[in-house]
Amino acid sequence: QVQLVESGGGLVQPGGSLRLSCAASGSIFRFYTMGWYRQAPGKERDSVAGITSDGITGYVESAKGRFTISRDNAKNTMYLQMNNLKPEDTAVYYCNAVHGASTLWGQGTQVTVSS
Repeated sequence: QVQLVESGGGLVQPGGSLRLSCAASGSIFRFYTMGWYRQAPGKERDSVAGITSDGITGYVESAKGRFTISRDNAKNTMYLQMNNLKPEDTAVYYCNAVHGASTLWGQGTQVTVSS
């Protein structure tokens, strides 16, 4: 069973950058479709970006041009590079993994964008 652990969140000023990491246990990480989601207070959890096992990526419109999702299968790790952060990016960011009928979530990492 794969377990996911996020890291890299924190407090950053508007215009700043953060890189989130999602470390996965287990040897079948490379077969999972991975994604980043976020949930702001009082709002639903929404998709931010995704990456397939073949490295095909997709982004929500608000993340295009600012965020970059990537994965290193040798390290069982997925990343989200976030640049030009805005206050509306403030949320808990969750790592997600999907393979067949199996869907996994990490515990989340807080990102706060504020001056």
